[in-house]
Amino acid sequence: MENLVKDEPGDDALKVTAPKTWATGLPAVAHAIEYSLKETSPRRMLTTLLNVNQGKGIDCPGCAWPEEAPGKRHLNEYCENGAKHINDEATTRRVDREFFRGHSVGEINAMSDFLLNQQGRLTEPMVKRSGSDHYEPIGWDDALSLLGDELRALDSPDEAAFYTSGRVSNEAAFLLQLFARAYGTNNLPDCSNMCHESSGSALMETLGVGKGSVSLDDLHEADLIFVVGQNPGTNHPRMLTALEENKRRGGHIVAVNTLPEAGLMRFKHPQRPRGLAGRGTKIADQFLHIRAGGDLALFQALNLLLLEAEDAHPGTVLDRAFIDAHTSGFDEFTGHIRETGWDEVLTATGLTRAEIEQVHERVLASEKVIVCWAMGITQHRHGVPTIREMVNFLLLRGNLGKPGAGVCPVRGHSNVQGDRTMGIWERVPQSFLDALGREFGFTPPAEHGHDTVGTIRAMRDGDVKVFLGVAGNFVRATPDSEVTEQALRSCRLTAHISTKLNRSHGVCGDVALILPTLGRSDRDVQATGEQVVTVEDSMSMVHASRGKLPPASPHLLSEVAIISRLARRTLGDRPEIPWAEFEADYGTVRDRISRVVPGFEDFNARIADPAGFGLRNPVNDHVFRTATGKAMFTRNAFDFLDVPEGHLVLQSLRSHDQWNTIPYSANDRYRGIHHGRHVVLVNPDDMAELGLTELQRVDLVSVWTDGSQRRARNFRVVPYPTSRGSAAAYYPETNVLVPLDSVAEKSNCPTSKGIVVRLEPAAEPRAGRSAQHGTSDGTAAGAAAARRDEHAPA
Repeated sequence: MENLVKDEPGDDALKVTAPKTWATGLPAVAHAIEYSLKETSPRRMLTTLLNVNQGKGIDCPGCAWPEEAPGKRHLNEYCENGAKHINDEATTRRVDREFFRGHSVGEINAMSDFLLNQQGRLTEPMVKRSGSDHYEPIGWDDALSLLGDELRALDSPDEAAFYTSGRVSNEAAFLLQLFARAYGTNNLPDCSNMCHESSGSALMETLGVGKGSVSLDDLHEADLIFVVGQNPGTNHPRMLTALEENKRRGGHIVAVNTLPEAGLMRFKHPQRPRGLAGRGTKIADQFLHIRAGGDLALFQALNLLLLEAEDAHPGTVLDRAFIDAHTSGFDEFTGHIRETGWDEVLTATGLTRAEIEQVHERVLASEKVIVCWAMGITQHRHGVPTIREMVNFLLLRGNLGKPGAGVCPVRGHSNVQGDRTMGIWERVPQSFLDALGREFGFTPPAEHGHDTVGTIRAMRDGDVKVFLGVAGNFVRATPDSEVTEQALRSCRLTAHISTKLNRSHGVCGDVALILPTLGRSDRDVQATGEQVVTVEDSMSMVHASRGKLPPASPHLLSEVAIISRLARRTLGDRPEIPWAEFEADYGTVRDRISRVVPGFEDFNARIADPAGFGLRNPVNDHVFRTATGKAMFTRNAFDFLDVPEGHLVLQSLRSHDQWNTIPYSANDRYRGIHHGRHVVLVNPDDMAELGLTELQRVDLVSVWTDGSQRRARNFRVVPYPTSRGSAAAYYPETNVLVPLDSVAEKSNCPTSKGIVVRLEPAAEPRAGRSAQHGTSDGTAAGAAAARRDEHAPA
């Protein structure tokens, strides 16, 4: 297959149609097949699709949504975006040395995210040497020796950082953190720092475990499910199947979002006759069209109504037996909640009291309640307090530790939760470090390392000089694009273990390496034979994944092999860790995991079961590893964004035809956006009030209390039913608007869902990518301020 060299149409071709009111059905099937066949052959497509998410097949490299037990799985156990994602990886296009000979680093950086991805799979190691603007081929031994020599030459291990995304396997993640800690640092930033870190922070504090407590069966059995700040139709489409099953069993669903999302209106299941020919299933029984950031106020209002209902009918509303036996802080919490003012609630939420009271009646009628959420909650300054308030809500009626009830943070990437379980965490508990040290005979460093934001700051300031990224697209996943790019360019060496080309390869240190690796769909054969890897899904189920396709190139190494060989070149034989043995047989890695990580006993034996095995959440046994030994009620103060007159609160989001930072096209058909990504969705009433016209070109200017500004240039205004005062635009194009230091309390998660912006008429677009991607802007001090730590959130 020839390489695709044509980019997507520019935004001048933008077409806007009415948003869809249902998701999936035959169009999803058609789009999945159409995209897949553009990427690969019919035979390879069938191989991937018939094996993805099957008991002895390939775990989808897309989202982390769990599968049913093997006997209950459909032959086609994937969604539209999953089919696109796995066949995007299975593409027959290749990026070889001729591509790099013909394209400078500067030219690579100027390409769109779409075009970079469409070039295909990387085929051999490449190096950009100091002073050069081109990558050139390098052998594996030389590449890893170059990186190992640079690591050994650092003055301190803390001058290196080791980043991962959620695509890496448990085995590779465990070895990466082992290598980093044997080397001497806890600088292990990961993509969790930018998405669900707020969930982990809040749940660890209140429940003692930073994971969800529910299973698929719980979702099926719940009486009431809240879906808050989440768009399953695009980001976790197979979740719609679980929600449909809940509706079939008589459950009810409340959707809370700043935008109406097609999948939460009506779902047409593509594997059922009603989904193909009928009207499908109505999903949300009630839609709360909330203002951006108003979720904390909503759950405080619901908690106030529950307390008042208990006052009116003592002993009938709250689960006092559960509260008395298993919680702490109840009296302080109730005193705080009783001070909640309805005027503040209605202002913060944009809802009516009648709407909130209708939800309250649904709660009273439900014995088993689940709250699900995603980045619409976590990426606000007050994301942690909001999740704590959701926990308060569940504690009041004992909706933890029983079937059909609990907390459900829905993770975005396939093994992001497994990475954290394996120790990819800059603040891993001392108990983990102790177990690691006992197993391998060394003393791991105890001092906390840098998270993602801290790593960018450290690179910018010269404190981190070597950056290794394992999977992912660091430069496009992170906030404050200009500062992030400058930080990476300040490094002595940057290296990326990757399957495909992305923007991070065009933003280099003085020396840069591209280390191409096997994908999830590739067969992995080592000295002892064909290997399997494992992943952990969003509901703590661990299972095996087996690649089925011939590797994209004979020159690829697996992530396990790359990390093992790098460790040998960097560490030598101190401490004595059998890296060669790990590379040859991944079962030996799992043997070590079973002795270090709780819950993984008999790891190798248990993954032989096609269903895998579940990690027991102690919350479901009413065991709470918190400061008090009980589930903790908390007091959470309102945190209103200061929105000046003439401004809106912008949230960044994915288009439907996008996975993480990579768009598969410039379309978002559920929202009616075609042939364009530089759009800003604005409520028509807000447009009228601000004097904006449909398809007007504007710059998005984010404003911060220290006077600094960020500017994303040349967007088109699209009237859309966002909640009043709220707007939306796609990322990574809007990452430039979020200062490095605008982060959530406690979690340090970037505030990508709470950006105060004004929309200014755009100047004539300049040639080149900078016209579309923006800069720090505003006062003469604006550019300098972008390099300081003084960006107070709005």
